[in-house]
Amino acid sequence: MPIVEFDQEEYDFGTVVEGEKVEGVFKVTNAGKVDLIILNVKPSCGCTTPNWTKEPIAPGASGEIKFEFNSTGRVGVQNKSITVKSNAEKNTQVIRLKGTVTAKK
Repeated sequence: MPIVEFDQEEYDFGTVVEGEKVEGVFKVTNAGKVDLIILNVKPSCGCTTPNWTKEPIAPGASGEIKFEFNSTGRVGVQNKSITVKSNAEKNTQVIRLKGTVTAKK
């Protein structure tokens, strides 16, 4: 079975001003012995847009889950999750992004 390893399971974007868009990347490595296929990536809210490696990830190879967080209307502490479904032994995993959005002055 494929085994998913993330370079980080939580992305801290620090502090941004409302209206800014935050972009980030989670690196995904296949630590298993057969191809890893990321089937779906679903954010916890519409403010986060994911994009991920669609082709199979060979054993030992890596892919990416990129995201964009739109901070418009989201003042305060943010804790968002992204659910990753794959053909791995642990077929559903959750990665997170967090940070603080301050009001425009």
